[in-house]
Amino acid sequence: MGNIAIIVFFLSGVVLVAGANALSNLISPKSDNPNKREPYESGMITQGPTWVQFKVGYYLYAILFLIFDVELAFLVPWAVVFKEMGVVALVEVLIFLMILGLGLVYAWKKEALKWD
Repeated sequence: MGNIAIIVFFLSGVVLVAGANALSNLISPKSDNPNKREPYESGMITQGPTWVQFKVGYYLYAILFLIFDVELAFLVPWAVVFKEMGVVALVEVLIFLMILGLGLVYAWKKEALKWD
């Protein structure tokens, strides 16, 4: 019985996704405007090469932002149930924050936060 339920659940998910995509293709407005095939950059024709290599520092900065943004996403639910969890939750979140703090110190020492 359990295997059948899993198969039905999987197949219903596939059918729903395929159906949503098919319905979207059927009812979406179509426009064959040649401007839609042009590269977009604020409506103006680009000057010079369009593929510019960015510095690695931008990517490191973005990754660090995402790490600490995800940290906040973990801390909000923890703060909501903190009174119910007790001291064990406090110790666990302190360990979590310590690991993230060590990551921040490491990034700082490697000068990943330096904006040159």
